[in-house]
Amino acid sequence: MMIIGCDFHPSFQQIAYVEQETGEYGERHLRHREEAAGFYRSVVGKTVRIGIEATGNDRWFRRLMSELGHELLVGDASAIHASAPREQRTDKRDARHILKLLVEDRFPAVWQPSAANEEQRQLLLHRCRLVRMRTRLKNQLDSIAKNEGLTGSRSWSAKRRRQIEALTLTGWYARRREDLVGVLDELDRRIEPLNEAVLATAEQNPEARL
Repeated sequence: MMIIGCDFHPSFQQIAYVEQETGEYGERHLRHREEAAGFYRSVVGKTVRIGIEATGNDRWFRRLMSELGHELLVGDASAIHASAPREQRTDKRDARHILKLLVEDRFPAVWQPSAANEEQRQLLLHRCRLVRMRTRLKNQLDSIAKNEGLTGSRSWSAKRRRQIEALTLTGWYARRREDLVGVLDELDRRIEPLNEAVLATAEQNPEARL
């Protein structure tokens, strides 16, 4: 088995690796993405285990490792740092330390979602962000209404919208209302199929149906 300790950064990787069968050891500095992808493709056919710290901006890397059939372990960053010797950290030392934890079977791996689970998370995240945008738009329209003396319930309804659209506004104030209502309609149009997708996904999940 080839074991690789990878200090992953958005712009490069520093790796330390060892071939368990031969004892061959090496270190590489890989620039993203082409050089890194080329290296990992060059070891296809071997049993490869790679360890990285939990980080962001690594979706392309996780996807590539899955496509190539390499085992990728993501470790708890705090636990990895706590187990390191008290010396100045460098990229090379971090990669060597991750490799050492892997070889000694002490790597603090954390759970990773499956590809299907990650897709569902993206659906929920995307819908959540759009709904938050829509809520901010409604709050702005409600603020316009209050500035014009239109008080009442803050809950959004078709009646509330008609009242806001009926306000006598001029100039850029009227343009602001027009644009906000237009964007609100566009968000409603985009959110509706996401609602349907969430409901359909939930129906297929026994825990969600509870």
